[in-house]
Amino acid sequence: MIDKTSENKQSNETDVSIKKVDAIDNKSNLTKKDKKIIVNKKTNREEIFNEIFNELILKKSNLLKEINLLEKQRDNLIADIGSNFSGQSDNIAKRVKGFQDYLTGALLHLSQTVEKLELVSQPIVVKPSPLDENQIKANNEIINVPALSDTFKPDEKIIRKCFSLFCKQPDFYADPWKLRRSLDEEDIEMLDDWFFNMGGRGAFESRGSRQKNALLSAGLISILGELYGDQFQTLILASEPERLGEWRRVLQDSLGLTRDDFGPNSGIVLFERPEGVIEKADRLEAENEVPLIIIDGSETNIEIPILQFPLWLAFVGSEDEIYNDFEMN
Repeated sequence: MIDKTSENKQSNETDVSIKKVDAIDNKSNLTKKDKKIIVNKKTNREEIFNEIFNELILKKSNLLKEINLLEKQRDNLIADIGSNFSGQSDNIAKRVKGFQDYLTGALLHLSQTVEKLELVSQPIVVKPSPLDENQIKANNEIINVPALSDTFKPDEKIIRKCFSLFCKQPDFYADPWKLRRSLDEEDIEMLDDWFFNMGGRGAFESRGSRQKNALLSAGLISILGELYGDQFQTLILASEPERLGEWRRVLQDSLGLTRDDFGPNSGIVLFERPEGVIEKADRLEAENEVPLIIIDGSETNIEIPILQFPLWLAFVGSEDEIYNDFEMN
């Protein structure tokens, strides 16, 4: 009995030990699978992290390149703006200063010349030629030389009648070459000064814009049309096509004109260069016609030969007007 019992115990112990060994083996197998899964998961995570990290690095690199490019463009733009604006400002300031110096010198020379003139009418005794027997009795013939300001005295009534019409309501249906707009008192005073003090030759400060200057000139052209009829032609000088276009539009509207009235053989001729104005004015005088020269306020230089003609009007633009003109063109 004892022997059988001991044998049973030994067999039971053997079975238990075998089960433990199997359990340990199973446990070790599960652990290896888990380790492989964990390793795989770690590998996948590292790959994902590396991919995301590489994408971030690439995006950062691209952003840095774009930032550098934008910074270069900004620097170039700042340099360009600085150089162009400064250069234009300096150039305009020099041209304005040069014109001011020129105008000061020209006016000084003109005033000195006027001072030397004998503005009071002086009798001139003309002695007859000894060869002309028919003029022997004219020993004391007297010729009166009118002063410059008396040029338009004989036509004062006609001119002042036009002034009074210009102050009334505009006549939009007036005949061509008649003023269809109204002028204010300051415009009338400037025209009065031009006719009866300057004798048809002088410069005015700009009225503030090209449109106002052209309207004043339209009134002047209308009056001279009454005095000279078809025997005079208006020559307008402005060095840019856009400025001449603005003159044409205002004059066309103010005087009831058409495009046919602007041209080499028409009532108004537009010029970009002073040489053309001088040449045309010389031809008109040779044909016994009267040229009226009008100079735009943006012109910073006036050719001396222009001042020799009997009728001219120059507008002197302010620094702001000249600067704005350069900026627009």
